[in-house]
Amino acid sequence: SPSARKSSVMSLKIIIFSKIRIFLSVRLYFLRDYDTIYPSYFGVDFLKNVEIFTDGACSGNPGPGGWGAILRCNGKEKELSGGEALTTNNRMELTAVISALSALKVPCNVTITTDSKYVCDAVLKGWVYSWQKNGWKKADKKPALNVDLWEKLLGLLEIHNAEFKWVKGHNEHPENERCDALAVAESLKFKNIG
Repeated sequence: SPSARKSSVMSLKIIIFSKIRIFLSVRLYFLRDYDTIYPSYFGVDFLKNVEIFTDGACSGNPGPGGWGAILRCNGKEKELSGGEALTTNNRMELTAVISALSALKVPCNVTITTDSKYVCDAVLKGWVYSWQKNGWKKADKKPALNVDLWEKLLGLLEIHNAEFKWVKGHNEHPENERCDALAVAESLKFKNIG
């Protein structure tokens, strides 16, 4: 009868709704305590908030160089650093950002603070995306530099929700000064070898 059919449809809807509600409740329970790649759920952001500070240094440009980075999340900090025997300052600035983002095991909300106008302007003003679109040619038709590093960075920026902030270098910014010290120390290792 129509009444029985209507009742069956209503019961089916209730069962489906209940199963959906149970599924979402279980999902939310696990997302509460574990890392997730889901950027949001019902408007709630589950990504970790990470602060990254970076700097690069180079003696000679090109010459021996180094980079330093600080990662901060939930009150904990981690320092990273490295260097190369023959490089440029811009490559070290890029490498610092790439290395810091690569250290993150899951997608995160990231604020990257750097004193590199080269890095900040290229991303924030969209230059790097134009270079990529134009076959890594700049507006003046000259080849863009450090393409290998830019490709790595753009890949990482697709994973993380990143915001770039520029600070003036050597201006008593604690984290920037620390990153500079890490970078210089790494560059000196290669300079002393030479």
